[in-house]
Amino acid sequence: MLKMFFRFAVLNDLAISRHLSRLLPLVLVGVLAACDQSPKGNLQQSASPLSDFTVYKREQCGCCNDWITHIEKAGYSALQENVSDFDSIKDKFGIPAKLRSCHTSVSQKGYLFEGHIPAKFIRQFLEEKPVDAIGLAVPAMPTGSPGMEFGDMFMPYTIYLIQRDGSYSVYASVKTYKEQF
Repeated sequence: MLKMFFRFAVLNDLAISRHLSRLLPLVLVGVLAACDQSPKGNLQQSASPLSDFTVYKREQCGCCNDWITHIEKAGYSALQENVSDFDSIKDKFGIPAKLRSCHTSVSQKGYLFEGHIPAKFIRQFLEEKPVDAIGLAVPAMPTGSPGMEFGDMFMPYTIYLIQRDGSYSVYASVKTYKEQF
């Protein structure tokens, strides 16, 4: 009886294996096609169609790398572009001198995010899409902002809204560490 069961199981496994071997190419094609379907397919492309942001930074900048980790933990992806001539990048994108920081991020739709902006405010901006705005900026490198954490030290800071005409206004004020998340 055990021999018959074993023979039946082996024959069944062979039959299943043959069916699976025929189906496997179709399954793989389906999986690859599904992977190719991007919910962001209608966005303008920056340097990579697979990244949400291109981040222009210095190669060895630790705080920039920490900020990239922050936005990736929030669900965004980032392509890093290491540059040495920051003024030309910031001039190219129209970032006012008073609002500049250590890195410049550009979304696939062309919005700018200058400096250590919390992902929470980037998401809010992208959902609101303020009229005539080109992006947000956190000037300098405030202690305690994402990527600039030092123990429990925190310095309140302002996030500015940059308009297409080069003007800017207060978008948000971050008074406590917890307000960033």
